[in-house]
Amino acid sequence: MQRYSALALIRQSINGHKGWKPQWREPEPKRSYDAIIVGGGGHGLGAAYYLARKHGMRNIAVLEKGWIGGGNTGRNTTIIRSNYLFDESAALYDHALKLWEGLSQELNYNVMFSQRGVLMVAHNVHDEQSFKRHVSANRLNGVDNEWLTPEQAKEFCPPLNIAPGMRHAVTGAALQRRAGTARHDAVAWGYARAADALGVDIIQNCEVTGIERDASGHVTGVQTTRGPIASRRIGVSAAGSTSLVMAMAGLRMPLESYPLQALVSEPVKPIFPCVVMSNTIHAYISQSDKGELVIGAGTDAYISYSQRGALHIPMHTLEAICELFPIFRRMRMMRNWGGIVDVTPDRSPILGKTPVPGLYVNCGWGTGGFKATPGSADLFAYTIARDEPHPINAPFNLERFGAGRLIDEAAAAAVAH
Repeated sequence: MQRYSALALIRQSINGHKGWKPQWREPEPKRSYDAIIVGGGGHGLGAAYYLARKHGMRNIAVLEKGWIGGGNTGRNTTIIRSNYLFDESAALYDHALKLWEGLSQELNYNVMFSQRGVLMVAHNVHDEQSFKRHVSANRLNGVDNEWLTPEQAKEFCPPLNIAPGMRHAVTGAALQRRAGTARHDAVAWGYARAADALGVDIIQNCEVTGIERDASGHVTGVQTTRGPIASRRIGVSAAGSTSLVMAMAGLRMPLESYPLQALVSEPVKPIFPCVVMSNTIHAYISQSDKGELVIGAGTDAYISYSQRGALHIPMHTLEAICELFPIFRRMRMMRNWGGIVDVTPDRSPILGKTPVPGLYVNCGWGTGGFKATPGSADLFAYTIARDEPHPINAPFNLERFGAGRLIDEAAAAAVAH
C-alpha cells in the first residue's frame, strides 16, 4: 500500500502528481473464498479489513451490487456519538467511538474525524427527565455526558435560539464532548484501501441473487450477476436491503425498511461549532468542512425501498431548524436525498449468527449505523472468524425478539438518531 504523508505529497507535487497509484484493485471474482461479505459500505469493508488484519484471513471478497460507499454510507449525516441509555448500547457505541479516535492513523487515511461535540436539546419536562437519565446512566458506564442550562448551551453553540417565546423553547441540553462527525466517503475509501492492501478482493457491480446451501443447511456460496462464488462463511451487511438478501437463505428478518432524508445548504464560512440534535422536533444539524449545513430529519412514515421521500418531511424539519436557528432563515438549500434504513422492533441492531450455519448478519442499525461503523465492523469480523459473538455484541442477537430480551432504545430516546 502506498503510504500517504506530507513528505509523499511534496514528492508527488514535484512529479506533477503522476505517481499516485489506484487506491484499490478492480479484481475479477475468484471461484471460491474463505469468507464473503455482502455489502460494500463502511460496515462491510471494515469487517473485511478486520478479518484480514486481526484474524489472519486473506482470501476474502466484498461483494457490492453498485459502487462502494454508494448506499447508506454515502447518504448519512455523519453524526458520531455513544451517549445511549442502556448498558449494552453504551458499550457497543463507545467501543466504536474509541476506534474512531485512532482510525485515521490506523488506516493511514484521513477520515476527517472531528470531535466537535454533540448537543441534544430539551424542550419540555419529559425531555429534561429523559436526558438527565441518560447523563447519569452514561456516567455509570464511563461514557462522557453532561447537563447544560439553556445559557450554557448557547455559550457552547452561539447560533442557538433560547428565547422563551419559541414554539419549542430550549429548556436545557445534554452534551457529549467526545462526539462529533467524520467524512463518510473517506471512511469507505480508507477501509477499502487498507483491506485491499491485505489481499481482500473488492468486487463492485456484483449483485448477490441467491444463497446456496448444502443438505445439512450450511451455506456453500452465493449466486451473483457475475457468476457463482463458493464460500462456507457469508456475512451480510446490506443495510436497507438486508431482508431481501436474507430471504434468499429462507430467513424472515424482524426488519422494516424506511426512507430517511437529509439535505444540505449552500456553503458559508465556519459558523456552526458543533452538532445539534432535537429529538422532539426530529431535526439535527451540523456544518461540513465545505461549509454546507448538513440537516437531517426523521424517517418517512411508510415502508419503502426507495431512496427518496415525501416533501413534507424535510419541510417540517426546516421549519424547526429556522426556529432554533433564526440566523439561517435566508439560506438556500442546495440538494436533498434519501437512504434506506433498516429498523428493528426495539431500534437496536442485530449483530451476530443466524439459524443458518455459516451465515452471519449485521443489520437493524436504523438511523444510527454510521456512528457504529468501526465498532460494528470489528465485532462482526470477530463473530465471523470465531463463529461466536464477542461479549459486546452478544446481547444484540436475533434470538432476543423471541425471548423478550429487547434493548429498547426507541422508548429510551424517543428517536434512534
